Amino acid sequence: MTRAAAGRVLEIACDESGSEGEKLIGGNTAVFAHASLRLTENLAAECIREVRRRAPSPSLEYKSDIIRRSKHRAALMWLLGPSSPLDGNAHVFLIDKAFHVVGRVIDLLPDLGPQQRRAMAVDLYREGRSRFGGERWTAFLESFNDLMRTRNGRGPGVSVDAVFDLVDTLRVSDAGGRAGEIMDLLWQARARMAPFRTRLLDGPTTIPALDTLIPAIVRAVAYWGEGVRPVFVVHDQQTLLNDERIARLLSASPRTLSGIRLVDSRLDARIQVADLLAGAARQIAENELNGRGDEELTALLRPYVDASSIWVPAGAGVLRGRAER
Repeated sequence: MTRAAAGRVLEIACDESGSEGEKLIGGNTAVFAHASLRLTENLAAECIREVRRRAPSPSLEYKSDIIRRSKHRAALMWLLGPSSPLDGNAHVFLIDKAFHVVGRVIDLLPDLGPQQRRAMAVDLYREGRSRFGGERWTAFLESFNDLMRTRNGRGPGVSVDAVFDLVDTLRVSDAGGRAGEIMDLLWQARARMAPFRTRLLDGPTTIPALDTLIPAIVRAVAYWGEGVRPVFVVHDQQTLLNDERIARLLSASPRTLSGIRLVDSRLDARIQVADLLAGAARQIAENELNGRGDEELTALLRPYVDASSIWVPAGAGVLRGRAER
């Protein structure tokens, strides 16, 4: 699908790792990673050949799970390092799925500016588990995740009343604390939840609240186009990118998005390289979230990571010191 664009078009190749639709809590992955790159097909094919040489595999299609194996660490370090063709030619957008859900919950609160919403989301995210306990915190995230999913017109698997009964319990349990204060504000905004659900179930015309893929593509186009240059996206085939969602993507993206084409990764080496980068980025970032961060790999990944990723910077994490393009 395309639309008119002026000027010389830049073609980028993209793939993702960790996409589970709108199920962000309780799935198989805690992080969504989207990789985009500007490489010629010949250079991408050379990159895949070099990776195969450094980390051999009999697989016909070389996937990211191969290079992520500990025995192939040296190959992964080469791929992310300064001698790789990715250096200066690749971009990664990360989403901490739990933080994304928290941000959408905070969006229910009225009369807050963007900076206030961000600060409040960070506070709740950082304090929620320790103040409420792991089990209740996870239940809170799962319940709001369920309420906010579009489910193709079907109702949620949990009632608004049940969710806000939990909010009531949490606000009382941390009365006087910052997390409890935010829960109290959320409790007061309870009336906003029903209209929000109605908008979702009536068939949304905008991007679903918990979508990860479309915002990532939008950011990739903005990053590479720098607001002026037309960008054409070649993306790995993805069931979430149906005609309806592509139409939404075109309406939500900067005018610099000139079009999008879905391709079979087996037929385009650029998509295979994007898969390697996305898979590696997701695992490195997920290990960091789980307290098993690898400083060496994190340092190599950091230059690729978009500063506007949906992520809470901490310590020497993947976003520390990362500059906007």
